Amino acid sequence: MKHTVSEITLGNGGKGLLIHIPGATVMTFDVNFRAGEFLVDPNKWEVPHLMEHVVLGANELIPRARDFQAELEKNGAYSNASTSVYDITYEAECADFEWDRVFDLLLVAITRPLFLEEEFRAEFGNVQEEMAARANNHFRRLSLEMRKQFGLLVKTDSERLKLMHNVTAEDIKEHYQRTHTAPNMRFVIAGDLSSRRREHIQNVLEMIELPRNGRRYKLPHEHPKLMHQAAYIRNKTVENLYFYIDTFMKRRLEDPEADALNLVNTMLTETLYSKILGTARERGLVYGMNSGLSQTREVSNWWFGAQVSDKNAPALMNIIFSELSKVMDGRINEQDIASTKQYSLGRFQRSAQTVGGTAAGYTGRYFFDGIIEDYYNIPARIEAINKQAIVDVARNMFKDNIWGFGVLGGCGKTFSNQLRDQISPLWNVLIAAER
Repeated sequence: MKHTVSEITLGNGGKGLLIHIPGATVMTFDVNFRAGEFLVDPNKWEVPHLMEHVVLGANELIPRARDFQAELEKNGAYSNASTSVYDITYEAECADFEWDRVFDLLLVAITRPLFLEEEFRAEFGNVQEEMAARANNHFRRLSLEMRKQFGLLVKTDSERLKLMHNVTAEDIKEHYQRTHTAPNMRFVIAGDLSSRRREHIQNVLEMIELPRNGRRYKLPHEHPKLMHQAAYIRNKTVENLYFYIDTFMKRRLEDPEADALNLVNTMLTETLYSKILGTARERGLVYGMNSGLSQTREVSNWWFGAQVSDKNAPALMNIIFSELSKVMDGRINEQDIASTKQYSLGRFQRSAQTVGGTAAGYTGRYFFDGIIEDYYNIPARIEAINKQAIVDVARNMFKDNIWGFGVLGGCGKTFSNQLRDQISPLWNVLIAAER
């Protein structure tokens, strides 16, 4: 959607983006605080998550969570919140005709929660159910276990369930008071923002009832280590095995590198005719496969994962090894690069068909490191990717020799390590070449 972006810095220390989308019939609000699990005692890991549940509940205006939600959502509006290792983000979306009402209600919830003991007990039970449900997600369980073995900041869902009983209502109040300050607040608001609306929004946020003596917390230092054996989670009830491959680079990607890695990632797994997934499906080996990249404060990560039968797993590992080797050797067809660019451009254009989609193009990066994406320059960035950039970034993702392989299923640890051994030369070849 056509839009313009401006950043405002408030006198109270908060900062955010206002995204003007002329004629939009919807408004979205995302309010973020650096308040995740890395800021609490590891034995009280669930404090931020429980706090997030209670904040969007009873408040000084409407002292009952159910009534508050009924009031906010009565005209079809939506609200939610999410917690990660780093952040808590509160969000709302509503029709344009009631944007100010919903905005005010969201801010009341964030700034004037009551933290009622009975609601804490109720949300405690709800979070227990949420954690138990998440524990049934095999990909999630494997991912968390691997990240734990890498030495990253994480707790598995079973650990989180056990640690929940260490958390009290006083703990969440203390965490709220420490983290929910104006200087620690970032926001992205998108919709039809006339100059009058912009002025109103800025004035409301300038006067927000949050302390002004806080700070924006820095992201934690995390340094993953090499996993020398496959991580194996035994689950005999799973017919197929679930696997992940992770490789890390000991620095953040520059934007051109991230663009190139995103492109080759698409080329390898993101379509039914991609090099890895397309070849595997053509041979009847696997139904689907995923891959992606992520970054922490000082590290970049490239991962691959799929669900595959034990009998087909070795053949799939051979395809993964072969296609990644071709990329690192520069055996890439220029026509494939051109076709993937066209696909990526079309996907990019489809990603911002809604107000929420447009806002999402900014929130992740802005909340993470304060960078404002140059949305209209992305097509040019895609076009600028060349073969050498793809080869260089792919090799760089393997050359630090920090990686791991994990399996969840009933295949056994010996078989898991055999699969690991099939792909291990991807790192060994580069190490030898560096020498």
